[in-house]
Amino acid sequence: MKSNKELSRRDFLIKSSLAGAAVIAQTSLAGFPSNFKISPLYTKRKIGSLSVSPLGLGCMSMAGTYNPPMSKTDMAKVLAKAVDLGVTLFDTAEVYGPFLSEEIVGEGLVPYKGKINIATKFGFNIGGQGLDSNPKRIRKVAEESLKRLRTDHIDLFYQHRVDPNVPVEDVAGTVKDLISEGKVLHFGLSEAGIKIIRRAHAVCKVTALQSEYSLWWREPETEIIPTLEELGIGLVPFSPLGKGFLTGKMDQNTTFESNDFRSTVPRLSPENLKANLAFVDLLNQVAQRKNATPAQIALVWLLARKPWIVPIPGTTKLHRLNENLGSVSIELTSGELQEINTASSEIKVQGERYSGGSALLINR
Repeated sequence: MKSNKELSRRDFLIKSSLAGAAVIAQTSLAGFPSNFKISPLYTKRKIGSLSVSPLGLGCMSMAGTYNPPMSKTDMAKVLAKAVDLGVTLFDTAEVYGPFLSEEIVGEGLVPYKGKINIATKFGFNIGGQGLDSNPKRIRKVAEESLKRLRTDHIDLFYQHRVDPNVPVEDVAGTVKDLISEGKVLHFGLSEAGIKIIRRAHAVCKVTALQSEYSLWWREPETEIIPTLEELGIGLVPFSPLGKGFLTGKMDQNTTFESNDFRSTVPRLSPENLKANLAFVDLLNQVAQRKNATPAQIALVWLLARKPWIVPIPGTTKLHRLNENLGSVSIELTSGELQEINTASSEIKVQGERYSGGSALLINR
């Protein structure tokens, strides 16, 4: 058990890192090297024109998905701790719960208005089936989300999935109108391909693309990331820890409850888990040398890819929050990054990342 003094020093370190401190005093700290510098990689980042902390907090699991819905009281503590440690980007969506995640985030972040940015999403047909990005629906979602989030504006409003039945120009135009009305500040897309990104950006400036991106899902590097760099759009990777797999806490014997979304993910089936453990072995090798955890190395690797990448690892646990944010105190050398890149490129990922209908919602 760590003392309160140790914990407070740990919090100070993480907070200073997220705030962009240049150097931390040479202080011995459990879980961290005794002497290190904060890389410029970990200063406050810009996704498009929005300035945010280098790591955000994904709030989907607070409303369930991987676990039963969490209590608002407990999640308020997690949100408050995240703010205290320097997190300024919080990610939610109306479909999470549905509505519960927005309610949790809205209530928990009321004391921090003006200090943080909340991103939410529209695009699913809540109560029905499939997608719905009809302009009237977008406006309805915006109004309802504003109430649940207890705010007068949405900092970043994403189309959750590309709706094939509604031209993206209509979607972008509707959000552009909401921006002109002051109800939304920035427009984002999620899991969109490069053609959709360009078409939307031509109507309303796209601030960020949210897409799955991690050491074991590098497909965005082919076309998505070059396009974002060209257009000045930030990338917000969700599932940066591979739905928990890259934390090193799973093995071939891991199973999921039927109400856990991961039970439907082919990549996380027992036979594929066993084959994919090579990724965790690689992270462990580097983590042991850096006095870190596999999760921290996975996040640092992402941060090192581009200065406009802001991962949003989700958690409902305070100790995982501390672990994830502790990644900003770790600096990988160019040699270590090359080692990870080379070794991971030789590992073939087994299993798809989505199954059935979920896979059909990805625009590529």
